[in-house]
Amino acid sequence: MDDTTPKEAAKTTTATAGDTTTTTDKEDPFSKEYDNCIVGAGLSGSVIAENYATHLGQTSLIIEKRTHIGGNCYDYTDTETGIRVSLFGAHLFHTRHERVWEYVQRFSEWVPYEHQVLGIVNGKHVPIPVTIDTVNTLFDEKIESTEEMDEWLKKEQVTFYDEDGEEREAENSEEVALMRVGQRLYDLMFKPYTFKQWAKYPAELGPEVLSRIPVRNNHDGRYFSDPHQALPKDGYTAIFDKMLSSPKITVVTNTDYFEVRDKLKCKRLYYTGPVDSYFADLGWPKLEYRSLSFERVVKDNTPGYFQPASVVNHPQATDVDGKEVDFTRIVEYKHLLNQTSDKTIYFIERSKDGGEPYYPVPNDENKNLYKRYQEMAEKEEGVTFVGRLANYKYFNMDDAILNALELFDKDTKDMKTATG
Repeated sequence: MDDTTPKEAAKTTTATAGDTTTTTDKEDPFSKEYDNCIVGAGLSGSVIAENYATHLGQTSLIIEKRTHIGGNCYDYTDTETGIRVSLFGAHLFHTRHERVWEYVQRFSEWVPYEHQVLGIVNGKHVPIPVTIDTVNTLFDEKIESTEEMDEWLKKEQVTFYDEDGEEREAENSEEVALMRVGQRLYDLMFKPYTFKQWAKYPAELGPEVLSRIPVRNNHDGRYFSDPHQALPKDGYTAIFDKMLSSPKITVVTNTDYFEVRDKLKCKRLYYTGPVDSYFADLGWPKLEYRSLSFERVVKDNTPGYFQPASVVNHPQATDVDGKEVDFTRIVEYKHLLNQTSDKTIYFIERSKDGGEPYYPVPNDENKNLYKRYQEMAEKEEGVTFVGRLANYKYFNMDDAILNALELFDKDTKDMKTATG
């Protein structure tokens, strides 16, 4: 599948899934009985199916609404440039979980890669997350040591107090940023970028949004600090091909679960789709998500690069000339795995409402609404809700894998292994 465009890959993925899972055009996959039915061929569903096949010899039918496997991790080789790109934005694997790291080794050779992000602020490229170099560049400081950086941050940081005059924790993402970096960096980077990403200011979002972004008191420009950071040598789609290659696993793509649910014959169901879609018949409000759009740009006669890093964020609403900047970042995939081509390709990302659900919007209204859906999910017999959409929670790739592995452990603790 590596040498196809997204449209072509959809056809190939369906055929490949059929070939590797013994499903052919002459067979009706819904005529069979399965141990497990799994809605979604992304990380959560694929990990669960693979574990049932490998450890218990159980059969699984995966129903995937999209025309390809792999969920948002899906990648392919762009035919015009020969460069491998991701259809749904850059995916950089990193983990501190040894179990996850050992698990993914089974499906790919991994190339060490430590991700570094730059941002254009006031016309200058600066490291993101904030480091000594970020501060020195933006404010003409000459900080050299962690002690000096700590002292600079201490002068900038804002403290919040409760009614009794005691220091309190941050109640929203604006307070998180002010407590960590102070007003100036907040106004330059955090506030405008958050509004572009979420269409809400940090004060309107829960503290978890900006709590995920590190602040460094040294020169470490790596975006992540996990001990394991790498990229799959042959891309992510190849991982899913191998993960789902067991004859115990049948994959049906381009199929809406809700249109075939009455045909399913399985002992248990794992659902990885949006939880509000599952309970749409209740007529409740839908949970709020932010989505992304990707503008594809190819530059001919470019043996080098368009920009100095694979990912360059554009946090500010305008550039140095006052021109509006309506996008959040530009991703140039040629940087990843040191790919070569006489052209380059990059994607301009914009955040938007509607479209594929990417990021749950963590405010009180959505959190309270999700609790109502969660109560219904817990009462749904024979169905397990797993993954970011079903749990209305953002997962990094490694967290999604770990969550699925631990769920498999829990659900099968009393079952015999395939060899046992």
